[in-house]
Amino acid sequence: MKITEGYMPYLNYQTYYRIVGDITKPSLVLLHGGPGSTHNYFELLDSLACDDYCVVMYDQLGCGNSYVEGRPELWKPETWVNELIALRKHLNLTKVHLLGQSWGGMLALDYVLHYNPVGVESLILSSTLSSASLWASEQHRMICFMSEADQHAIEIAEETDNYESEEYIIANTHFMHAHCAGVYEIGKAPDCLTRPKRTGEESYLYGWGPNEYTPTGSLAGFEVTNELKNINIPTLIISGTNDLCTPLVAKTMYDNIKHATWYLFPNCRHMVFAEATTQYIQLLQSWLKQTESVSH
Repeated sequence: MKITEGYMPYLNYQTYYRIVGDITKPSLVLLHGGPGSTHNYFELLDSLACDDYCVVMYDQLGCGNSYVEGRPELWKPETWVNELIALRKHLNLTKVHLLGQSWGGMLALDYVLHYNPVGVESLILSSTLSSASLWASEQHRMICFMSEADQHAIEIAEETDNYESEEYIIANTHFMHAHCAGVYEIGKAPDCLTRPKRTGEESYLYGWGPNEYTPTGSLAGFEVTNELKNINIPTLIISGTNDLCTPLVAKTMYDNIKHATWYLFPNCRHMVFAEATTQYIQLLQSWLKQTESVSH
């Protein structure tokens, strides 16, 4: 499949995008997590591009090839929603399926619920959330299963607002390894998971917070569960049993979205598409085929 890379001017900066396949076809648009991760891990899904669809991914402002720092006032939902709107216009993406992973799912929900977009055929919510407060409480529930030393280190860090201690860093690493992802070894994992990247640490801190369980940034008040009933497009929810997106978080979205399907992957953490890549791709292929047949 042909791969096209480019940049879109945005807010006096440049937003990098990567297209797999024919841009004139309907597109699967991939919204990465963070805020401040990059498109890199989505390259695992390149094979979804086919005669019927292209795949579009991009680095949101603040990270990767769209790196910006020293602008804390930018790291708010409006910046990234308007970037998505601008990208659809720039690339003439009239008919799209939106897949948002982690924070990317929050971005997709914000966009669909509050901006009245046209041409969104389906929504794929992968390991994401509709409530920052529920997310935080679920992370704290899982922290209770950690060693007493790790629990204590996290508790002290939250009480003192000091996330620099060695004990805290070790505890947080244990938490993320259990529920998010481990460290991928070069040569033993796909290149897109191991190659160096510019992570948007500032956009994560000001957008979300110091870690997954302490939302203090511009997204700390993200609470759209009561609005999910307004979603009228087919919606696929994907999560893992060991995910930061716990089964309760996923079920809360499933229970409130009318046309929702939920697929729970056993033994997967936050990056289901990296831990069950083949099954994830097969699920998306059948989902796209199914929603396409319904829309015609």
